[in-house]
Amino acid sequence: MTGDELHQLLLTKWGCSFGVQLRRTQGKMYLQVMWKYLEQASFPMSEEEYFAHLTTIASYISAWGSDSQVAEFIEQTRDRPRLGKAVNIPIDLGERASEWLLEEF
Repeated sequence: MTGDELHQLLLTKWGCSFGVQLRRTQGKMYLQVMWKYLEQASFPMSEEEYFAHLTTIASYISAWGSDSQVAEFIEQTRDRPRLGKAVNIPIDLGERASEWLLEEF
């Protein structure tokens, strides 16, 4: 998955360039789709920063082999990011989870 592909998934599903972040909670990894989006005047990143960030996030997703898992979740969910509530996408890291969960992000 590339940053552009991740961006296209977000646009197709919700019509906005939502911010994303990786979050580790209770030994599990999640991709969070946040409620702020690039098209807002108050969005904290420039367009270049946003796409560089998406590329970084997408490279992690690809390294974990979770491309299709993330894409399917986004396509099938009925949730929508809204003020104060992100959409949490669980990422199954499989047998290699301990390799990725040892260090802080």
